[in-house]
Amino acid sequence: MLVDYRVRQREYLLSISRALTSELDLSDVLRIIVQASVDFISGRAGAIVLADPSDSVFRIAAIYGLQRDHFERFAPMLSGLPYKAGEEQEAIPELTRRMQRVAKAAEIGVTQVLRLPMLSGDALIGMIYVFQASNYRISSDASNLLQSFADQAAIAVKNARLYQEVIDEKQRLDAILEQSADGVMILDRQLRIDRFNPSLSRMTGSAREDVIGRYHRDVIRWHKLRTELTLETAIVDGWPLPGGAHLYVEGDLKRTDRENTSLGITYAPLLNSRGAMTNIIANVRDLTRYRQEEELQKTFISVVSHELKTPVSIIKGYAGTLRRKDAKWSPGLLDEYAAVIEEEADRLTGLIDNLLEASRLQSGAFRLELTDEVSLPRLVTDTAVRFESQTDIHEFRINFPDDFPLITGDERRLVQVLNNLINNAIKYSPDGGYVDITGHTHADYVTVSIQDQGIGIPEHEKHRIFDKFARLDNALSRKTEGTGLGLFLTKAIVEAHGGSIWFSSNDNSHGSGNPGTIFTFSIPRDKHFIKHR
Repeated sequence: MLVDYRVRQREYLLSISRALTSELDLSDVLRIIVQASVDFISGRAGAIVLADPSDSVFRIAAIYGLQRDHFERFAPMLSGLPYKAGEEQEAIPELTRRMQRVAKAAEIGVTQVLRLPMLSGDALIGMIYVFQASNYRISSDASNLLQSFADQAAIAVKNARLYQEVIDEKQRLDAILEQSADGVMILDRQLRIDRFNPSLSRMTGSAREDVIGRYHRDVIRWHKLRTELTLETAIVDGWPLPGGAHLYVEGDLKRTDRENTSLGITYAPLLNSRGAMTNIIANVRDLTRYRQEEELQKTFISVVSHELKTPVSIIKGYAGTLRRKDAKWSPGLLDEYAAVIEEEADRLTGLIDNLLEASRLQSGAFRLELTDEVSLPRLVTDTAVRFESQTDIHEFRINFPDDFPLITGDERRLVQVLNNLINNAIKYSPDGGYVDITGHTHADYVTVSIQDQGIGIPEHEKHRIFDKFARLDNALSRKTEGTGLGLFLTKAIVEAHGGSIWFSSNDNSHGSGNPGTIFTFSIPRDKHFIKHR
């Protein structure tokens, strides 16, 4: 008998040891342990209850010898027994009472319940419960062996939780890497690419599967470098120096699919305990928008200085002429000079207003002053009349249906939209022609179209036509005045009304030889679509 007992003891210990070394799934390990505990003392059934530190409750983690429906019937009772962290032992009596009630309800002839604490140091990991059908007296050897099962289970739970923490942390870091708006790249010691996140794929135009395993220099190819060193030349020069200082490289990256991209890359060395570099972590930021803003700022300074200088110079010149004491001016000439000064002052005021509007948009202080019953046909007619006096080679044709509805809007701002669009129609059709302004009604919105017979918009300029300070890059635009803010503000005003604006080529140029352009904007008929700005 003693030999048989020792053999059984060794077999159970071996089966649990195999489970601990071969199984990574905690539920499988616990099932093997509870089965071994029950079989070893010829029990009827068993269960393992674990303390769940995530929400401080005890929960059933494994069962053996009991049908699942027994637990489902007592689901409310077994859904979780609360405990306080550090005081898990206080919950054991209530936990045991609940397990006894489950065993009794299962009607499997249980007469006693053996409980084995699973301890890790002083911390209670959980409990093993073995349900017995007789008052079988357990020997000290069997009791010691059962407790070793409990100790093994505690180790298994602790290891499994540590393993799960590692998995969770890896998944969290992977998610951060994958979802990061910045590009992230990890290189090995030979500067081959190990990781390459989606953001970096978008920045470089290189698919991840095409770059993994390739050398850094074959993927990050600089068209123009704004710093002194590349990563490769820095390493030749001895980077990283003691202390692992970061390396920053900035420049324009070569791309085959589209124009070059401005990137800033910070390289951080990953060092082992001996100070040797094992990997390089590269954090990549797309600086294209920053470079564009930089160019916009230069453009702004250039355009504004030129546009403001012109009316100021004219005002100063005419005012200086009028102040000459050696000349006598006729009333007609005085009126003419005063009219020029007034006109240039108005032009200067318009430029300043546009700059202020752009500043308000940038700061979020843009506001609409809404009124009901705004008549777009009336606004169009009044605006066209003003422009008719400024040109002798353009003819305005207005066409609105008689039932064109009144809308809710900011009348002053809508006039500003019409001013900008009609002014552009005149400015960019230097040979004159018709300017057709047409209104249409739809179920949910109304539209106004301004059609000219001008030079049109080049294909390569269309994507930036509504950008701030954008102006067509041609000889005519260089001769015409303007800050490039008109369409930027027009789009903002229309969208603040809940509408949209777009443009297309004018296929019917009336034989003028120019493609012309049609700008169309929409305004919702329902005032609730208007943004509350």
